Amino acid sequence: MKRIWLTRNLILLTIVSLAQDAASELLYPLLPILLTGVIGAAPLALGLIEGCAEAAAGFTKLISGKSSDRLGRKPFVISGYTLAGVGKAFVVVATSWPLVFLGRVTDRIGKGMRSAPRDALIADSVDKAHLGKAFGFHRTGDNIGAVIGPGIALIALAMLDGDVRAVAMWALIPAIISGLLTLFIRENFVKPKKVEVKVKVKHPPLPAPLKKSITILVLIQLTNIPDALLLLRLYDIGFSTQGVVLSYMLFSAVTVLAAYPGGAIADKYSPRIVYAVGLVAFAAAYATLGLTQNHTVALIALVLYGLFPALTDGVGKAWIAGLSEANHRGRAQGVYQASMNFAILGAGIWGGALWSKGDIQWPLVVAAIGALIGAIVLATIHLRRARS
Repeated sequence: MKRIWLTRNLILLTIVSLAQDAASELLYPLLPILLTGVIGAAPLALGLIEGCAEAAAGFTKLISGKSSDRLGRKPFVISGYTLAGVGKAFVVVATSWPLVFLGRVTDRIGKGMRSAPRDALIADSVDKAHLGKAFGFHRTGDNIGAVIGPGIALIALAMLDGDVRAVAMWALIPAIISGLLTLFIRENFVKPKKVEVKVKVKHPPLPAPLKKSITILVLIQLTNIPDALLLLRLYDIGFSTQGVVLSYMLFSAVTVLAAYPGGAIADKYSPRIVYAVGLVAFAAAYATLGLTQNHTVALIALVLYGLFPALTDGVGKAWIAGLSEANHRGRAQGVYQASMNFAILGAGIWGGALWSKGDIQWPLVVAAIGALIGAIVLATIHLRRARS
């Protein structure tokens, strides 16, 4: 049994993710204004780009997760973080939305290539009893980068007189650092021995409880409109570029503070109930952002929304890892994360298509209702299991 959960690989992968997230989240809050303001694209383009980017990540996760069970994790982690940096370079030099599309898709393909193998590598290093803490720790580091990134953006906006494109180029520095750090990761996955067989052996099906959990989470994810549209809502109700970046920074700070405790509570009690609480925070924040034009109320709502990724992202991965065995752990993470990405594609398309300039942003209200229904479903399942 691996009694020490804070392993060398976990620490290094957390630092790598911190640097990459600093790059991503420096760029991300600038993306709506870069796309709709500087380039002049419509909100539908923003929803479509983000949805397709997540779908591209999903397709890649299906391949990389399964392949990492056979070839090892490290090659996918290195190539994934490197490709993400290339995608960011496309975005920052783009003068038309198709090039932004190419950059975001390339970035997310990199994310898809690394995510499932990286998460499987974390799970390979930690005993199942500590998976929540391990993924919570990783998510915390990830989101420290998400605080640092917008912080750098605020400094750069002040230094460069609000030049959004020039500020976006600063994202390339932490992206390069992240790619270089992956070279120091240790592969601790034992590759299966090659056995000569005449009949091709099919992969066994994933366990039924695992598939059921994935299905429920994916259906809930269909309500998760891409965060870029939430930031566009802030721009629409009058936030400045600096105001949006600062709001996003505060959102990420909440995630930093809540991610590790959320994972630890999920280990002790149940990932379902922690996930349900995250969905309640999601519903309250989305409904508020959809209905209000008051800047203070909107800021409070976005800060509340920071609880959602803290209580669902790492918790969901730990939940799936806990239902997986070593011989299909990468495939399980790939199927789960890919399916979640495809759901975001659907949410991005319907959210972007219904987006309007009105006082009330109805897509956010509808998404809030969907998330609340999801929270009720998970809480009901938890109570039934507790009683039995």
